[in-house]
Amino acid sequence: MSLKDQITDDMKTAMRAKDSERLATVRLLIAEIKRKEVDERIELDDAQVVAIVEKMIKQRKDSITQFEAGGRQDLADIEKAELAVLVTYMPAGLSDEEVAAEVAAAVAASGAAGPQDMGKVMAILKPKLAGRADMTAVSAQVKKALAGG
Repeated sequence: MSLKDQITDDMKTAMRAKDSERLATVRLLIAEIKRKEVDERIELDDAQVVAIVEKMIKQRKDSITQFEAGGRQDLADIEKAELAVLVTYMPAGLSDEEVAAEVAAAVAASGAAGPQDMGKVMAILKPKLAGRADMTAVSAQVKKALAGG
C-alpha cells in the first residue's frame, strides 16, 4: 500500500471515528498532495509524499515557535496536535551511527577530497536520507568528515 493510499484510508477511519482534529489534519495533507499533483500534472510517489509531509512538519514547528513567542499557547497547542498526526506518516528515523555510516560511504563513493566536494556528497545522501534524518545534522557530519575531523 502506498503512503498516499494509507493517508486516504486514515481519513476514512477518522471520519468513521468522528475524530475531527485528526480528520482536519489528514484533509490538509491530502489537499496539499492533490495541489502538487494538479500543479505539476504528475502522480506523486512515496518519496514525494514524504517531502510534502516533511515540509508541513517544518511549517508546524516554525508556527509553534512563533505562537509560543507571541504568548498564544492555544494556537501552539493546535499546531502541536497537527504535528503529532503528521509525524506518523514519516518513515522511521535513522540512528546517529547509521547516518555516520551513510556519510562515510558517500564520501568514499564520491571520491571527495575536501570541503569543496561537499555538493557531490550531499547529492548522494539527499535521496537516501531525506525524511529519515535531519538534513542539517547530516550536512554538519559531512562538513566534519571532509574537514578531516
